[in-house]
Amino acid sequence: MNFEKIAELLANQLNIDKATIKPESEIIKDLGADSLDIVEMLMSLEEQFGIEVSEEEAVNLRTVGDIVAVIEAKAK
Repeated sequence: MNFEKIAELLANQLNIDKATIKPESEIIKDLGADSLDIVEMLMSLEEQFGIEVSEEEAVNLRTVGDIVAVIEAKAK
């Protein structure tokens, strides 16, 4: 469930095909995000899921699966 929402958000934000996004996709390398994209993505995720992602957590988000794991852990 969260993966689908996150993939849709990333696809819209990065203007890419949602079908190309996999849990193992690297946000920068595979999806072409830059640092500004990541900041905007985190703000959108925090708003959408009602969570806060710390700076320490954010630097460890490398793949879409990492994002899903953080959101699922915080959404409990």
